[in-house]
Amino acid sequence: MVTWKSAPHLILRTESGSRYLPLSGHNCWTFGRSDDNQITLPDRWVSRAHAMVQQTDLGEFYLIDLGSRNGTFVNGRRVSVPVRLNNGDRVTLGQTELTFYSPTKTMADPDDSDTEDSGATAVLSVRRLISVMVVDIRDFTVLTRQLDERMLSEIIGTWFRRAGNIIREAGSWVDKYIGDAVMAVWFHSAPEVGHEGVSKEEVLRICQALGELHHMTQELSDRYPLPFPLRIGAGVNTGYAMVGNTGTGDRPDYTALGDTVNAAFRLESATKELRKDVALGETTYHYLSAIKASRDLFEEHRVILKGYDRPTLTYAGSFDDLDSFVRVSYQEIEV
Repeated sequence: MVTWKSAPHLILRTESGSRYLPLSGHNCWTFGRSDDNQITLPDRWVSRAHAMVQQTDLGEFYLIDLGSRNGTFVNGRRVSVPVRLNNGDRVTLGQTELTFYSPTKTMADPDDSDTEDSGATAVLSVRRLISVMVVDIRDFTVLTRQLDERMLSEIIGTWFRRAGNIIREAGSWVDKYIGDAVMAVWFHSAPEVGHEGVSKEEVLRICQALGELHHMTQELSDRYPLPFPLRIGAGVNTGYAMVGNTGTGDRPDYTALGDTVNAAFRLESATKELRKDVALGETTYHYLSAIKASRDLFEEHRVILKGYDRPTLTYAGSFDDLDSFVRVSYQEIEV
């Protein structure tokens, strides 16, 4: 017989006592201020759609932040990618605290199969408003032919490590290291009635991170005896995408999938044709244009992206343009 003590559940601590929240009957539970959530939290620090707990096909529970303004935390650490919950974990949403319980089984579950494949894909996905940044090292193939392997390894290893640090400090993580490129993802709140989904501060954070990546690349280029200066190009795109696990149960791999991601890669490639450093998607520029400083710095172009039937509207500029935009924009916001 399964009792509430042995079944997965959350305990919500309130001033009037503890509330038992069973995690059964579904595979997904949403939390937020809005009444259309499975679990409504009357906490003004909690977003309308704040977070979600999802159970995978392997029976594991994951906590996913839904782009909340004030963040979601597990044991005091902010959640940026889906986090697997363990028995006793403390979950904080705004000023609301919950504890997750899923006691370790002491006996074999009669419903479990002895032949269960531990490498099966743990299905976990959610549709999110995101910004994707793809940064590519220019002329990398030429560089590999002209540099000693040890020096090449040192330079590229240092670049990737520093890039990861810059991106993490900007509130994201490196989703993928792809040869001579990195892909980073930022989560945003879905737009509410009368509100934008991406704030000025979020847009500036992404642009500032991109500028710091450029300056870091220049610094490495000056430090090492290279046959030509090290340069990067970037594409940034904003839109909805499915974010989930494409890996296996024992080796999860969380990533974003869909046209928003594909277009970011194509925009980065388009910078070479446009002879620019940075190309922004139309939606990214829409949020950027809320800051007056952006309007004269990025040129409008229509480009044919690989795999797309129709021309795509993009806004492109140089890293000097980007530096000017970031500098003036912070002054504009402070005023």
